[in-house]
Amino acid sequence: MERKISTIVFDLDGTLLNTLEDLADSTNYALRQYGFAERTLEEIRAFVGNGVRKLIERALPEGAENPLFNSVFSCFKSYYVDHCMEKTGLYAGIPEMLHELKSAGYHLAIVSNKLQSGVDELYEHYFSDTVEVAVGERPELNRKPAPDMVLLALEKLGVSTDEAVYVGDSDVDVATARNSGLPCISVLWGFRDKEFLVQHGAHCFAQTPEEICRIIKSMLVE
Repeated sequence: MERKISTIVFDLDGTLLNTLEDLADSTNYALRQYGFAERTLEEIRAFVGNGVRKLIERALPEGAENPLFNSVFSCFKSYYVDHCMEKTGLYAGIPEMLHELKSAGYHLAIVSNKLQSGVDELYEHYFSDTVEVAVGERPELNRKPAPDMVLLALEKLGVSTDEAVYVGDSDVDVATARNSGLPCISVLWGFRDKEFLVQHGAHCFAQTPEEICRIIKSMLVE
C-alpha cells in the first residue's frame, strides 16, 4: 500500500543556511593567528561539506600532518562558536518552506557535519519553532556521508527510513542519502552546482524552496 513521505531530513550549510562567509572568516582568522596564508571564499566553498576538521585540513598547508594543525583547529572552533551568526542567514524562501511543511504535518530534522555546539546555537536561533531534531558532529557518531547521524535523527523522531527523504546541496549529501537508504533532493542554491552534483549521482533537483514542497508532497513510498 502506498503512503506519503512523513519526514524530511535537511542538511544545514548550503541548504537551509548560507554559512559560507562565517566559515571563511573563522578559517582565515585561525590561519592568520599562526602565520598562514588566508584562503579565498571560493576555496572555502570547495573545502566545506565534510565537517570543520576536514575544512581546516584542506585549508592548512600539509593538512593534518602540519605540526600546528591541532592549534589552528582549536583556534577555529573557539572563534567560530562566537562568530557563527555574524554573516550567516537563511536562504530566501526557507522559513516559508519549513512552516508550510510543518503545517502539513511533516516531521522535520537537521543533520549536519558542523560541530554539535554550532548546530545547537543555530537551531535555537533559526529553527526551534519548526524543526524537531538537530544532529551535529559528536564523538560517538560517524560523520556524513556515513548514515549514523541520519539514523539517529530518525530514531529520535520514531520514524523509519522508508518514510523519509533527505535534502542537501552537495556530493556528500547525495552519498549520505544513498548510504541511509533515503531518496535525495539536491538543491541548486547551495555550495555545489548542478553539473558537479550530476557527476556525483544526483538526479532530483529543486531550484527553489517552494519546489521542495511540491516534490515532497508528490512523493509516495511503498
